[in-house]
Amino acid sequence: MIRILIADDHGIFREGLKQVIAGTANMTVAGEAADGLEVLGKIREHDYDLVILDISLPGRSGLEILAEVKALRPKLPILVLSMYPEEQYAMRALKSGASGYLTKGSSFQELVEALQKIAMGKKYVSAAMAEVLASRLASDTGRPPHERLSDREFQVMRMIATGATPKRIADELMVGIKTINTYRVRILQKMEMKCNADLTRYAIEHRLM
Repeated sequence: MIRILIADDHGIFREGLKQVIAGTANMTVAGEAADGLEVLGKIREHDYDLVILDISLPGRSGLEILAEVKALRPKLPILVLSMYPEEQYAMRALKSGASGYLTKGSSFQELVEALQKIAMGKKYVSAAMAEVLASRLASDTGRPPHERLSDREFQVMRMIATGATPKRIADELMVGIKTINTYRVRILQKMEMKCNADLTRYAIEHRLM
């Protein structure tokens, strides 16, 4: 029996996942978590065969939690389940150690297929994402500017692009405003841009919002 930990801050969504998994013969939900700290606590206290991890957890980025979970349990398979399109976060999730990435708009059948494949020690990406990966491998062009950013810088960049103020970003990420301003300067430098409007335009053009 494959023991699964579900990490998502929406209780209704967790219930939906539990129903899907309950209908799958060789899987069971062995734990639930609503935020990053709870995820790490559960991982330290219990043994799981697989984790379903939402990328948008309260307080800390799901990518940060992903990296910490892999540090604690390097061989633990993790399926990142997100509301964000694959082109925004899939590559980052896979590079951080995820075994697969799936959007929340995917069918239940695809979810079960992904879980079963990952439980066997394999990787899972959708057909659309596989095409993107193949295209990038075949391309001789450099990486797009946003891929030069760290995971936290990318998170801050997206928030700036939506028009969020430094105070709002700082409050949401639980850091100081000075830290956010430092991130902003670094982001603009790495992306070779001059102002927030440039970031917003870029984010819209590349479907990062």
